[in-house]
Amino acid sequence: MANPFHLVVDNVDKRFNTKQGEFIAIRDINLRVQRGEFISLIGHSGCGKSTLLNLIAGLDTASGGVLVCAGREISGPGPDRGVVFQNHSLLPWLTCFDNVYLAVERVFGATEKKPQLNARTEAALKMVGLTHAMHKHPNEISGGMKQRVGIARALSIEPAVLLLDEPFGALDALTRAHLQDELMRIVADTKSTVVMVTHDVDEAVLLSDKIVMMTNGPAATIGEILEVKLAKPRDRLALAEDTDYHHYRKAVVEFLYSKQRKAA
Repeated sequence: MANPFHLVVDNVDKRFNTKQGEFIAIRDINLRVQRGEFISLIGHSGCGKSTLLNLIAGLDTASGGVLVCAGREISGPGPDRGVVFQNHSLLPWLTCFDNVYLAVERVFGATEKKPQLNARTEAALKMVGLTHAMHKHPNEISGGMKQRVGIARALSIEPAVLLLDEPFGALDALTRAHLQDELMRIVADTKSTVVMVTHDVDEAVLLSDKIVMMTNGPAATIGEILEVKLAKPRDRLALAEDTDYHHYRKAVVEFLYSKQRKAA
């Protein structure tokens, strides 16, 4: 029988060797993500959110346990996982188009001709509303637009899972809200499976189907998983008056600031 889960994290640990001895970053992580689910990882600094995301991305190797994406064990980076970091990581000497095209060519270049690669690149930029800026360089566009290019680049390779590491953390509040709305629209259109690291409670509740709450590090693990049963599409203004929204928000805040209060 086929595995019903799109992403599986099974008994995963990550340990680092330091001058002070072995440091256990995360332990006994078990997570099951269905196709099309939006999962947020939240917790205090040092709880291993980004460590776990890096393991899923294949940018680091687990010390124990197994990670599986789309039926294949994760053993390194791959086009089945698209990653967007807080730092957009665009190449400054390339245009927005060329930054996305680079990823498209690497994944599809062996099987498709240039017109098809161009079309994929243009479609990805159109998806994030950047058709008008595709020939501009990163220093000619805003921070929010740079993050859109990063999202376009990740989506252009048609990944099985989209991984987001605090993608809006460095943006001002209005730009952040606008991109959250854009992300909701894109995910609805593409039916993408998403795992996002965030420290923002409201962002987690607004965007997520499930919120994975991490215990404090070291040796952090999953403390609770909150299922967010708010109807989609979600409207931030309507949710401001929604009692269920406030219930979910309170549950996350209580976990973070009562059950997992971080020592000063």
